[in-house]
Amino acid sequence: MSDIQKKELIKYCKSLGLEVHTTTKARGHSGFFLKNRIDISKNLPEQKIVQTLLHEFAHYVHFKINPNLHRNGGGLEELFGTNVANLEEELFKVTNFVDENSLCVRLYELKARNKEKLLEYEKIVKSEYPKFQRSKKFKEFDKFIKKSRAKYLLKYDRVRLVTGVFRKTVQNISVVNLERDFPEISESFCAYIRLRSCLRRQARLSSKINRLQKYYKKPTELFARLVEGLYLDREWVCAIAPNATKIFFENLDKNFYPNLLPLKNYLS
Repeated sequence: MSDIQKKELIKYCKSLGLEVHTTTKARGHSGFFLKNRIDISKNLPEQKIVQTLLHEFAHYVHFKINPNLHRNGGGLEELFGTNVANLEEELFKVTNFVDENSLCVRLYELKARNKEKLLEYEKIVKSEYPKFQRSKKFKEFDKFIKKSRAKYLLKYDRVRLVTGVFRKTVQNISVVNLERDFPEISESFCAYIRLRSCLRRQARLSSKINRLQKYYKKPTELFARLVEGLYLDREWVCAIAPNATKIFFENLDKNFYPNLLPLKNYLS
């Protein structure tokens, strides 16, 4: 059935003047849509091709409604009408169902573990410097680090130092090998350098989570995953997004979404 659906869907897309390519890497994604072209990754499992095609076709539908889609990400109002106050929350639940990566579980786990390490290093520093606070200058450390090459590790986890008259002396230093590279540094100061490393990593993880959530919450992505979700399990999607799906099917039956109505059987 999936193979028949795939062939019929590709044939329908091509009848609308869309180019459909299934032998590319889709720019590193499962699928990719741009203007009149849909690419589906050649590495995609056969059972995911139809849902990915529908996802990219939904972007095409949205593009027909809003030609500036690739610049502004579109809006929920243009897809569902003016009363969209609670729809984003529903649609994001659908996104979580369709794509578990949107939950950022792995990133939150890494962030939690990193926070544990951060607190562990803070405890070590406070064992020798009870008044230490992350938010304030660590004067004792600042005075010491000025004379040490370990100062470069306050910004980077690994550093390659090239020194000497002819710049032929190379030394690789890292946060991991602090005790080996700098045996003169005390345990508390090593802990502080690693604490700084943890703070940098925490910021990177938070930034990545924010970027991913911003991407997944783009109206065009929410719409595409709604279409994808209805193909996968209409009953469940209607249960977790009752208002969004009600408006969607009302609009679909009115032929509001360009060229999508003929595909209604894929969403039932």
